[in-house]
Amino acid sequence: MKLNVGIIGGAGYTGGELLRILINHPFVEVAFVHSNSQAGKPVWNTHTDLLGDTDLTFSGEEPAALLAQEGLDAIFLCSGHGASATFMAEHDLSDDITVIDLSNDFRDEHDDFVYGLPELQRERIQEATRIANPGCFATSIQLALLPLAKAGKLQADVQISAITGSTGAGQALVPTTGFTWRNNNISIYKAFTHQHLAEIRQSLTTLDPDFNHTINFIPYRGDFTRGIMANVYTPFSGTREEAKELYKAYYANHPFTHVSDAPVDVKQVVNTNKCFLHLELHDGQLLITSVIDNLTKGASGQAVQNLNLVFGLPEDTGLRLKPVAF
Repeated sequence: MKLNVGIIGGAGYTGGELLRILINHPFVEVAFVHSNSQAGKPVWNTHTDLLGDTDLTFSGEEPAALLAQEGLDAIFLCSGHGASATFMAEHDLSDDITVIDLSNDFRDEHDDFVYGLPELQRERIQEATRIANPGCFATSIQLALLPLAKAGKLQADVQISAITGSTGAGQALVPTTGFTWRNNNISIYKAFTHQHLAEIRQSLTTLDPDFNHTINFIPYRGDFTRGIMANVYTPFSGTREEAKELYKAYYANHPFTHVSDAPVDVKQVVNTNKCFLHLELHDGQLLITSVIDNLTKGASGQAVQNLNLVFGLPEDTGLRLKPVAF
């Protein structure tokens, strides 16, 4: 079986990451990669590391014509926040075409899209044709908190300090992503107001409807390109071993999230679809450190994970990726 898939908005970081994964996926054929800005150019002209790996060319054809081609199984929307809602409003897509959106346009539970965090609702994803891929910070933070919410052990405010690489801001050059500003520098942004807070709270209350505590989130811009480290802490009435067993039990059947006995770092997960968690207990405060790659588990890798679930493939198909340890 080969799935025919298309990418809308393939010239950016998430589009490039999808291509790197999908052209090596044993059950996927990339039918088209659409880009308004790069139409007619070879994919490797933009994603230069793909030279020799693919002969695909960016299509500038009207999306309606691309979507009408016979045998199309799924599309990924990678055009950015706001663009996906416009795209869906302008195109009457058949339910036979699965849509996986990587923007934040449809992450609210009241949308027609299923929230695509497999560790939260794998079964719903398997039955869905419209999936809203989670945000990168949201993925890392939720994976740090889901076991506590499921067990009803989020009994107080949650404190979060998390740092992300520059690719989290997208490919468009802005002052805070340029090398001169970002290198040897660190800064906070959207303190207490980050847009991912809404989907984090939504997921926690899905597991624990009584959760009504404050989530305090301070995001940082890091002077590196890929990865997220989230340090999350909240009161916990139990031992560290009890917390570890709680987490290991929750993630026992999830192939990408692992509890580490040793402290974790970002390089362990860069270029993979993994999340590593490390737990410490300090004077009744449980500290959960969560690390992911913002472009794979935080975006494109998780999107392919969702594709696998929808079409009944093993969850890790095409996602056994090599980490960058040094």
